[in-house]
Amino acid sequence: MATLVGYSSQGACKFGFYEYFKKCYSDIAGPENADRLKTVIYLAASASAEVIADLALCPMEAVKVRIQTQPGFARCLTDGLYKGIVPLWGRQIPYTMMKFACFETIVEMVYKHAVPKPKDQCSKPLQLAVSFAGGYIAGVLCAAVSHPADNLVSFLNNAKGATVADAITTIGLWGLFTRGLPLRIIMVGTLTGAQWATYDAFKVFVGLPTTGGVSSSCHAATTLHRVDHEKQN
Repeated sequence: MATLVGYSSQGACKFGFYEYFKKCYSDIAGPENADRLKTVIYLAASASAEVIADLALCPMEAVKVRIQTQPGFARCLTDGLYKGIVPLWGRQIPYTMMKFACFETIVEMVYKHAVPKPKDQCSKPLQLAVSFAGGYIAGVLCAAVSHPADNLVSFLNNAKGATVADAITTIGLWGLFTRGLPLRIIMVGTLTGAQWATYDAFKVFVGLPTTGGVSSSCHAATTLHRVDHEKQN
């Protein structure tokens, strides 16, 4: 139950606040700078969203792991509230930054180079297929990036009083990067692809556009803005 509640809360905060911060940071940057700095905006928005999302996850994750591995650690949720939030941020924030930034970039490249027509002219099933493919590839990349921190957090949660130095000594620096990586790539890639497909299916259901990509109207607006800017100069 702790796993279900914790990760459901984290996912809702992660995706919801990502959309909020992406819009917020794009507005701050302005139309022209937002297009030029879009990758920076994706990274900043996803990092900001993950900070909040982990505050929702941490109580459940900390108590679940410690109760399983350390008898007597906590009797209830409040006993273990927010123990391990910093290591969790260390694992999840790089993971989420890679997950969202890679997804946005991959989806944009797919619509630009692999799909013969603008996104808003594609069928909804095709858009959802692109979301799954983009999510899967992004999941593979973010699994690789976040794997050392994931191994580190697992070690610290399972070894009472252990430090980062203890983890490196026990597992080895190469082990932090490689131990369990192939399985995690398969698992996280599939999970991330399914998350993006499910999220975008919900957006389609409520009448919103799928995430990522550039529609023909956006292309036209960007081109017109650039033409006007050139005329003014």
